Amino acid sequence: MSAARLDPSIPDQAAPDPADRTASLARAERVDLKEAQADVREAYERGRKDERASRRRHPVFMTLTFAAAACGVTLLALAMINGSFAGGGSVADQSLNAAVNRAEPQVRDAASQAGQSLRDAGVKAKAKAAGAPG
Repeated sequence: MSAARLDPSIPDQAAPDPADRTASLARAERVDLKEAQADVREAYERGRKDERASRRRHPVFMTLTFAAAACGVTLLALAMINGSFAGGGSVADQSLNAAVNRAEPQVRDAASQAGQSLRDAGVKAKAKAAGAPG
């Protein structure tokens, strides 16, 4: 028997069986529930895409954030190994100081060489513009 309503104006239609009516209502509720769940799932996915699009992340910023997090984890590990944050901080300071002491002369030499190269290029450009061989 179908789940359609019977038209009371047509006399040859019989009244539906109550068990059949209950089964058809249960099927209709399941279909409605599935459609509602699909609609909710679709709306949820749309919302996730919209939110993700509004929160685009810049790669440089994310790299700096990751580097800061790695430094934090390293300092926490040093504090745990040395038994205190002061001990861990002093170990980190000593390591950074040693790195700075090794890197500073090299950076200074590289800057000096870059400055000298620029001066030489400027002299050559002036000589070329003045027409002197060179």
